[in-house]
Amino acid sequence: MITWMQKHKKWLVITIWISTIAFVGAGFVGWGSYDYGSKGGAVAVVGDREVSANEYQREYSALYEQYSRIFGDQFNQEMADKMNLKDAAYKLLIQKNLILSYADELGFDITNEEIAKQLVQIPGFIKDGKFDKETYIRVLNQNRTNPTEFEASVTRDLLLEKVESLFRISANQNEIENLNKLLFSEDDISIKILNQDEIVLNIKDEDIKKYWEVNKDNYKSKPAYDLELNEVDLVSETFSDEDIANNYSKFKIDYKKEDGKIKSLEEAKEDIVKALNLKATRTVALKKHLKIKKGKEQLDKKATIFEDKLSYSLENNEKIKKSIPGDLLKPFLEGDKYIIVKVVNKIMPKTLPYEKAKALALLDYEKVAKSEKLELEATNALKNFSGTNIGYVARDSFSKLKGLNQEEALGFLNQLFSSSEKTGKINVGNKIVLYTINDTRLASYDKSKDEAVSTTINNLYSQEMMTNLVKSLENRYEVQSSNNVKE
Repeated sequence: MITWMQKHKKWLVITIWISTIAFVGAGFVGWGSYDYGSKGGAVAVVGDREVSANEYQREYSALYEQYSRIFGDQFNQEMADKMNLKDAAYKLLIQKNLILSYADELGFDITNEEIAKQLVQIPGFIKDGKFDKETYIRVLNQNRTNPTEFEASVTRDLLLEKVESLFRISANQNEIENLNKLLFSEDDISIKILNQDEIVLNIKDEDIKKYWEVNKDNYKSKPAYDLELNEVDLVSETFSDEDIANNYSKFKIDYKKEDGKIKSLEEAKEDIVKALNLKATRTVALKKHLKIKKGKEQLDKKATIFEDKLSYSLENNEKIKKSIPGDLLKPFLEGDKYIIVKVVNKIMPKTLPYEKAKALALLDYEKVAKSEKLELEATNALKNFSGTNIGYVARDSFSKLKGLNQEEALGFLNQLFSSSEKTGKINVGNKIVLYTINDTRLASYDKSKDEAVSTTINNLYSQEMMTNLVKSLENRYEVQSSNNVKE
């Protein structure tokens, strides 16, 4: 997706919203040592603007959070690295600072009142329905920043908005009406649906083995880890009413009921005691960790665990995966226990022998063979194709495409109205739809669709304007990258 965005040169400031606000509540994403300058130093100079490592880290964290929301639990640091997220964040940061340099040249500025209006809209800073300074400072501390740095980031984002607003163009009513008719034009089509599930194969063992021999590197054992472990059970201590009250006073915003309202001291008492016990348990675990590190104590369990069988949280599993043999990991919380892990050895994947890989190879071979046979059938059927006429369809005619679910129908219709071929075939999932277009007509003007059409046109105009602006500014302002930056 990152590559697609870069290839099509979309205006990233529009498609990815304000980074300053995005990181609140999500926290910073760490990646160990990085090659974009030391913390607090400069990663680049754009025009007269010095781009700090902290600014870059906020950009990366916001981008990481964006993709985490899109992909859910399957998104992790390894996936981010494969997507070159660091490079994407850096390029986005340079683009933004080109715009900010232009804002400086125009003499734009942001007032304290404008910053204040922005702060009071951020949910993470709201307490009892209004902005709370104590909560504001605490949330920033938790995100490893402070009001000065954060408000500077808010200022940058508001400046970006001001520049972007200069290049907003609105379509006129004539353009909207014409595109309304064009976007929702209709085709009279005849179709035939071929389904991969209906393909019958006569698979022989020699076919599977031949396929495995070509693709054997795809069938490997899972990575495994030789671990030594120690579990530190939850400490159970007695705390004074004063300790409980002090904890509640400092962190009561963290003790919430299901409806989001903050619990009273009495309601939160059990949660507070548990939190204090966890803190005490962590202290015990850290002391034990230090003794193990110094050789004064030994880890008491041993286990060899395949990577896909690691039973800890995603974050804790990642710590083990990124370790090297000999690493003694700091205690991490898992449920109500702190776990100390030493990675003794990493067992690398090995190619599975045919008999062990056969079942997996059969499934893959079957998909490939069915797909190839379906393509051949589609090509032959297309030579003398007539199909079943289903009348006029538009981009939203999902219900007319019997034999396709809504997602497949959407994919087919999008490709149909993007195609320049009168007769052809369109792949959707494990199906191929053969089609011929008998007639085309513009849709009747539908005023109820004006808003969607207007938004589409205006976004396209804005994207094109901002893309051209960035191109111009790349030649206007010098960009100097830090020596620590990997190109």
